[in-house]
Order: sequence, then structure tokens, then C-alpha cells
Amino acid sequence: MSLRRRVTIVIAVAVAVAIAVCAGASWLIVRDQMRDQLIESLEQFPVRDDQVAQALARCGQEDSDQPWDPSGRGWQLVRSDGTICEGGSSSLEPIPEERALCSRSGPAVVRNGILSGHYQTPVIAQTRAFEPGTALTVFRSTREMDDSLRVLGLVLAGVCAVGVLGAAATGLWLARTALRPVASLTGAVEHVARTEDLEVRIPVDGKDEIARLGAAFNTMTAALAASRDRQRQLVSDAGHELRTPLTSLRTNIDLLLRSENTGRPLEPEAKRRLLVSVKEQFEEMSSLIADLLELSRNAETAGASTEVEFQDVVSAAVDRARRRGPGLVFDVELSPWRVSGDVRGLQRAAVNILDNAVKFSPEGGTVTVRLRDGELTVRDEGPGIAEEELPHVFERFWRSPAARSLPGSGLGLAIVAQAVRAADGRVTLASGPDGGTTVTVVLPGSAA
Repeated sequence: MSLRRRVTIVIAVAVAVAIAVCAGASWLIVRDQMRDQLIESLEQFPVRDDQVAQALARCGQEDSDQPWDPSGRGWQLVRSDGTICEGGSSSLEPIPEERALCSRSGPAVVRNGILSGHYQTPVIAQTRAFEPGTALTVFRSTREMDDSLRVLGLVLAGVCAVGVLGAAATGLWLARTALRPVASLTGAVEHVARTEDLEVRIPVDGKDEIARLGAAFNTMTAALAASRDRQRQLVSDAGHELRTPLTSLRTNIDLLLRSENTGRPLEPEAKRRLLVSVKEQFEEMSSLIADLLELSRNAETAGASTEVEFQDVVSAAVDRARRRGPGLVFDVELSPWRVSGDVRGLQRAAVNILDNAVKFSPEGGTVTVRLRDGELTVRDEGPGIAEEELPHVFERFWRSPAARSLPGSGLGLAIVAQAVRAADGRVTLASGPDGGTTVTVVLPGSAA
């Protein structure tokens, strides 16, 4: 069963139940009101003394010549032995509760019954104590009330039927109107699944749940499209970056093989230079592949967070940087700071930042490292970065023209940015007016 049909049925059933409850309550209220009015009319029914005397005189005698009240009202006297003294042409067989009122006083007895005699009329009767040894029963026909209630029941049943049909039609219209955005969303999802076209967007109108669902779908497809574009760009850039060392490796190895195959070996120094070049190209490729794997690993473990003593991570990175830059001076001040993030990603980020500081610092220069209240700053005394190049420093495979002769893959700062974002932090890079580069990393956390 489709969602539209289920919504229509639910609306129709809900409205039908509501109408049925209202109609039933209305019928019961009207019935009680009419019954109360009949009982009230019985209490006000006049019985004259001469009529009582006549009824007592003919007690036990059948007298069908007595006139019948067109309103269906009548009365009778009941003795303690069960004898009926009819006040009209029909009588009502007394019940034990009514005979008991002949010998003692008590509350009036109200009940439904059927008149004996020619008319066989359903009545409502009220019996109360009258004179010593007798009780007075006053009754009135309920046919008029029953007919009115029957007509009212038919009218209410018709209203219920019309209401249910109207509710079904309205429910169908509401289902079609309300679920139209869902149908659009379903069509868009099926189109994406069939064609892998992530450029599909659903028109969003309003701020209700359906509109939020459409907006969420648009956001999801935009994120997927951006992720796919980044993946394609990464593959393209990686292929471009790998092409150069592979070409150089193939050329150098071809030269070595040709010299051996032709029987004209290279001079030892030339051969040594070729082998050194091959080793450097292998190291460059290994570094590039390692950085690519690190980016992929960081993306896969972005949700894995543990408590990290960030000052220990930075201290270990400084020790490593000292070994790589023995001629540099390190000015280090670290305050305790505990963060929540990926340990390996933060370690690699700290190492990459300090490796860049070592790489671009002049011999005898100073690298300043500060960690205060969750803000890590690393400043070197290198040449700095041009102002127009700063927006690109965290892009994958981007390298400054001045640094392209130096070893590196262009992924170091991209790895830093990814690791810091995974820890809900931010990283910025600035160049001083007199040269030097300052990297600032801010991470949320608390003092250990």
C-alpha cells in the first residue's frame, strides 16, 4: 500500500471515528433530554379526586369504553394485593417495587413498560405512593419519542456517511498535496541512483519538515559532489606529481641499461650520479605516497577521538626537528593543554609544521615555538611567503615557486589543515614584514 493511500485511510478513519463519536453523543444527549421532559410531564399530570373515586369503584373490572388520551398519557391505581384500578382504557402490569409503595413511602419508581389491552403501547411510567394502601402510576407513550430518535439516528447516520466520504476526498487531496515534495524527493533520489548525477537539486519552499528534508538532500548531494570532485582532483594531482619522478626514473634506468647492453659502461662518477638521482626519485615517490596514505587515513579516522596531551605531542615534534636542524636554535615554551582528537593526525600535523620551519630557516636561525591556552605558534626566520600566495598554502600539491627546488610533495600543510579541522580547531599562516613565517594552530580543550 502506498504512503498516499495509507495517509488517506488514516485521515478518513480518524474523521469517521470523530464524527461517529459526536453523532453518538448527540443522540444520547437528545434521548436523555426527551426522556427527562417526559418524566417531568408525568410529574405534572393532573388526577382529579372524582376520577380516583370512579377508578376505585370499578377496580378489577374491564372497561374498554374509557377514552384514550391522544397524547398517550394515562394513569392507574395499584393496591397492595396487586389489583389494578384503571383510570383509562389500558393498564400497566405493576412490578414488585411499585406494589411495595402501597404499604410504605419511598422514592418514585420510573421505568419503561408495555400497556396491556388493545393498544400494546410502549410507555414510560412513574409510580409514587398515593393514599394508604394504594400507589399511583402515571404513564405516557414513548412512540413519539422513539420515532423522533429513529429519525435523528437516520439523519446522523447520513451525516456520518457524508462526512466519511468528504473526509476520504479531503484526505486524498491533502495526501497528494502534502506528499508532492516527497514524490519529488523520491524521483530525485531515484534519478541520482540511476544516473549518479549529483547536480540534481530539489526546489525548497517553506520551513516545514518536508522543506527541511529537501534542503538536507540538497546539502547531501552538494557534499557528495564536492567530495567526488576533490577525489578526482586528488587522483589527477597525484598522477601529475608521480609522472615527473617516474619519467626521471625511467630515463635514468634506461641510460644504465643501455650502457650495459651496448658494452659501453658509463664512467664511475656519471654512474654514481645516476644512481644518486634514482635514489632521490625513489625517496620523492615514497614521500609522496606516504603523504597520500596519510591524507586517506586521516579522512577515514576523522571521527576517532581520544584525549591527547598536546604539549607532549609538540615536544616530541620539537625533538625530531632538532635532529633534522642541528644548526638551528629552538626557543620553546609549552604550557599543558589537553585536547580531544586523533593522536596520529595531531602528531603528523606538529611534525609537518616544524619540518617546514626547519626547511626554510637559514643556518643559525631561530625557531620559536609557543603553546599557551591551546594556541600553538611556530615562527621561523626564513624568507616568508608572498601575500598573494597565502590563500593557496593549504591546498593539496600546491608549492610556492620559490620552494619547488626543495624536497617535498606539497601535501604537508594540507595534512595539517585536515588534522586540525578533525579536532575542531583552526590553523592560519602569516608572513612577517621582515620575512619569516608564523603558523598558528588553535585547538579547543582545557589545561591538563
